[in-house]
Amino acid sequence: MDFNHQPEIERLVQNIRKVFIGDTEVVRLVVSTLLARGHLLIEDVPGIGKTLLGIALARSIESIFRRIQFTNDLLPSDLLGLSVYNPRENTFEFKIGPLFSNIVLADEINRTTPKTQSALLEAMNDLQVTVDGHTYPLPEPFMIIATQNPIEYHGTFPLPEAQLDRFLIRLKIGYPPPDSEKEIIRGKDLYQQAGRLEPVLGADDVRELQNRVDEVKVEDSLLGYIIQIAAETRRTKQIKLGVSPRGALLLRHAAQAYAFTLGRNYVTPDDIKQVAVPVLAHRIVIDSHSYGLMRIQESDAMIEDILKRVPVPI
Repeated sequence: MDFNHQPEIERLVQNIRKVFIGDTEVVRLVVSTLLARGHLLIEDVPGIGKTLLGIALARSIESIFRRIQFTNDLLPSDLLGLSVYNPRENTFEFKIGPLFSNIVLADEINRTTPKTQSALLEAMNDLQVTVDGHTYPLPEPFMIIATQNPIEYHGTFPLPEAQLDRFLIRLKIGYPPPDSEKEIIRGKDLYQQAGRLEPVLGADDVRELQNRVDEVKVEDSLLGYIIQIAAETRRTKQIKLGVSPRGALLLRHAAQAYAFTLGRNYVTPDDIKQVAVPVLAHRIVIDSHSYGLMRIQESDAMIEDILKRVPVPI
């Protein structure tokens, strides 16, 4: 594999970091999600830059970007579009909705109804939408970046398991270290700066990088390692529902993309370990009475414990 794309990836990472003052590893996982043709769920407490991170990625790519504030009165047609009658032609014309974009920022996705949430399923899975019996392809690349607050549940509709499973990676940003927090409170308007970010990649560049990720090699021993991790989630007593074969496949895709962002054409066990929690933790159902952030932490801890138990191939 030719590694002449590595500088492009680093430019993308550094461009996002111009406004997102946080962990570089978080940014690398966001970029990995894009390159793996996946969708991203950013789930954390308010005020730590979830929306800012999504805007920064979208603005760093020269493509169509839409930000949608999800509310309880949002309808599926507000996302997909609708057919409008044209009296002159005596026909119905389809008017596309904001989902027909390259990067869609679904802000506070759990504040809309399950009916509207489910309107995203076909788009996320098949890169198309069906309206009035007609199927319309979505532009490529296509990525949904959704945010939600796991603390406040008043007036929200928790994402069902089928919806969660469509997100390749779930991220927690966490609080910034003191030095970074000092930079934030100095008074910079980071959202204004994010809106002025210049793109460093075009849509064609992203598609090329995504195709190159598919070429990253995964040895048979590492495929076996992934299968063992998935199998262990199904055997663990505290887990009511383990990782599906699709979850194991997505773990492989994420590891390939992560390795590619580091300039390698092969996956290592460390790549799999690095992405295992963000890829798998939201795909398991644990036997717990906890809610919100505590439940997320318990799911993460389950996957981390499994990674310690499963032997690493040599």
